[in-house]
Amino acid sequence: MATPPAPTPDLADSLRLAVTRLARRLRQHADVSASPTQVAALSTIERRGPLTLGELAACERVRPPTVTAAVSRLEARDLVRRTPDPTDRRVARVEITAAGRKLLARTRSRKTAFLAQRLGALDARERAVLAEAVVVLDHLLDEEGRP
Repeated sequence: MATPPAPTPDLADSLRLAVTRLARRLRQHADVSASPTQVAALSTIERRGPLTLGELAACERVRPPTVTAAVSRLEARDLVRRTPDPTDRRVARVEITAAGRKLLARTRSRKTAFLAQRLGALDARERAVLAEAVVVLDHLLDEEGRP
């Protein structure tokens, strides 16, 4: 069995550039009423919440002041709410509200519509390659498999 070629800096650089450009284009099609940091925090709260601010900062890999500011802005817009921790009343947990879920759904719908329109311009072979690439990217990003 042949050994696959070793990854090259060129591949890493090309992948980084393509992913960065795609992320930028998707941000341009997001709901403009929330910043990318706020949308990312809201998504994490939806997926993993309710969370403490420290847990959210760790999940997002940002500093606590960044999370505190984002959550304060989200809370002011009724997209999240803070609730006391049931086991430690000194700790607050942040959970998503119905309005927060609605904003995420709208943002995801807009981004998906943009991607669907762009994918429609590709031929079947190119779409098949991308379908396989999604699996590979998920594997690449799998935190469980990392040392």
